[in-house]
Amino acid sequence: MIDRAPRPGPPPAQGPGVADGYMPGFGNDFETEALPGALPRGMNSPQKVAYGLYGEQLSGTAFTAPGHRNERTWCYRIRPSVRHQGRYARFDLPYWKTAPHIPEDVTSLGQYRWDAVPHGTVDTDWLTGMRTMTSAGDVNTQTGMASHVYLVTSSMEDAYFYSADGELLVVPQEGRLRFATELGMIDLSPQEIAILPRGLVYRVEVLEGPARGFVCENYGQPFALPDRGPIGANCLANRRDFKTPVAAFEDREAPSTMTIKWCGQFHRSEIGHSPLDVVAWHGNYAPAKYDLNTFCPVGAILFDHPDPSIYTVLTAPSGIEGTANIDFVLFRDRWNVAENTFRPPWYHKNVMSELMGNIHGQYDAKPQGFVPGGMSLHNCMLPHGPDREAFEKASNADLKPQKLENTMSFMFETRFPQHLTEFAAHEAPLQDGYVECWDGLEKKFDGTSGVK
Repeated sequence: MIDRAPRPGPPPAQGPGVADGYMPGFGNDFETEALPGALPRGMNSPQKVAYGLYGEQLSGTAFTAPGHRNERTWCYRIRPSVRHQGRYARFDLPYWKTAPHIPEDVTSLGQYRWDAVPHGTVDTDWLTGMRTMTSAGDVNTQTGMASHVYLVTSSMEDAYFYSADGELLVVPQEGRLRFATELGMIDLSPQEIAILPRGLVYRVEVLEGPARGFVCENYGQPFALPDRGPIGANCLANRRDFKTPVAAFEDREAPSTMTIKWCGQFHRSEIGHSPLDVVAWHGNYAPAKYDLNTFCPVGAILFDHPDPSIYTVLTAPSGIEGTANIDFVLFRDRWNVAENTFRPPWYHKNVMSELMGNIHGQYDAKPQGFVPGGMSLHNCMLPHGPDREAFEKASNADLKPQKLENTMSFMFETRFPQHLTEFAAHEAPLQDGYVECWDGLEKKFDGTSGVK
């Protein structure tokens, strides 16, 4: 009998720590099998694998990468991946752009803010519904990133995809999606994130639609947890709160398509079966999801507003120590208690480029205009900060302990300038009057000393 749905392994075959089809941890060395005995013991590549499976390694880093950064997974599958590909035909996804992409008629010099991108009148899936907002760096040198909004109303049917260009960090804002991957299934809801590694094959299904959210496409080194430094061993994002799926497979014969994104180009081939046929796997290169409500923020408990880097959930390092290719930063519910301190983020210019998105609620530095589903861009070395309303309120507030609630925004921050796409500049709902939010800031200098 041919299976028509992914088959998760029975709990006894998965070992301890499995709950709801997930294993806890991030970057762990996992092992999981959907059929008992499918996973070789004590070796990676036996002469013959159980059940007539093929052994295949998926490498996320160079073979000789340092041990603490080396990522690879051994897969035991019904067919090797070379059988999941046929003759490729190139096609275009006009709204999905890849760096370097610098349109001649678009300027990225400025401060920008967008309302939530609306769903269109035509059904879109994960591929046709991707809308690139910005790009940075160069995919050919595996540096930089792109930011996208996804608008998904329909599931991929007998259609599969993987990106050779980079991993995807998915941040839902509305609706629920299922990522049926070759290493297991991930169900994703707002206030969660998912990491889909470079080279991972998957299909995206709509569990509750329409679905909208944000994507950071990372061309560089994989996302990792930041070094906590003096913070120590605890708080921020903890490894145990990440969830990695258990093995699940499809033994399905059906006309299907495989799409590959490679150096910004899209290629599609016809195949006759599901490629989600990994029966067992072990390794540390795997998809994962994370509940943002488990992020434990730290902050100042006496005076001064600290740098936003203390809210970093994930970082993708660059070749420059302490300067990220990408930081994923989260601003969620938290207490403000600092004495004699301007509590919102201060005015600044930053060598890093900051793209923000609002998942839900109100952001403290922009109480008006930064709506759920909306985005803003403050590019490299362009000044920004609180609007007049936020400045006046914070400057005159009674500084008693205050809890920020009903707020969840994030930032994709990169060391590269982010260039707007044609869609971001001309089609997305750009707020033309955004820069006017600072017009009301008054000259308060009167030449006298002291604070009034």
